[in-house]
Amino acid sequence: MLLITIQSQAQSLRNNPTSEIADRIVKLYPNPATAYVTFDVPKGYEKTHIIQIYSFLGKKMYESLNLPQKLTVQLNDFNRGLYIYHLVEISSGKIIESGKFQVSR
Repeated sequence: MLLITIQSQAQSLRNNPTSEIADRIVKLYPNPATAYVTFDVPKGYEKTHIIQIYSFLGKKMYESLNLPQKLTVQLNDFNRGLYIYHLVEISSGKIIESGKFQVSR
């Protein structure tokens, strides 16, 4: 019974991927990226949050010191592959949102 429930939830997410995207705080584009990636965050997050980017192997590649509403990160030092970002609340260190993007060159 549990397996059927999990399977039907997974199928509904696969059939309606926009529901997951609509709930995101951070808007990320382009994905896949080649030269740069842009993060859009809602107004009010810039003073209380930071964005961290990690390689798929866990190496910290970037951290925003001052988070603007529109952050563009140049990918000159990023190799081809998958990267993870975290939106982190500064005061608590809590990860509010995570996502991934791909660098393809």
